[in-house]
Amino acid sequence: MTDLPGGGLARGLLITLRTMGRKTGTQQYPDVQPELPPRSRGVIGLLEENCTVCMLCARECPDWCIYIDSHKETQAPAVEGGRERQRNVLDRFAIDFSLCMYCGICVDVCPFDALFWAPEFEYSEYDIREMTHEKDRLAEWTRTTPAPPAHDPNGAAD
Repeated sequence: MTDLPGGGLARGLLITLRTMGRKTGTQQYPDVQPELPPRSRGVIGLLEENCTVCMLCARECPDWCIYIDSHKETQAPAVEGGRERQRNVLDRFAIDFSLCMYCGICVDVCPFDALFWAPEFEYSEYDIREMTHEKDRLAEWTRTTPAPPAHDPNGAAD
């Protein structure tokens, strides 16, 4: 068929006619919600009670999009005769998602699992200034995050 003049055109039309009757695989997004894997990476969330203000996440972030403010509080001794201890208290924790490249380094370096991936991906804003999420908004992603899968003792070793 391709030896004849216009054979390539005829072959292309034949392919088009064959595929024209098939059902499309495209889903219209707002109408049909996608089925995401249970532990998919969407937005970065914060468990404030796990954060010790060690600043590892902010130091390791290649985009410098994490902002942390804290102050020190003095705690009374746990036992009589002990010494007072100082503890960092988190005042502000914010992530500017307009700068974030979602590399996950901050989640990986956090030694206390204060940062985690939530499966939510619909958090667009009309104003770019609203893309800086403070600790209250970052904590909201906790309720949408599924629990990690149960440990399989017969699983493969890392």
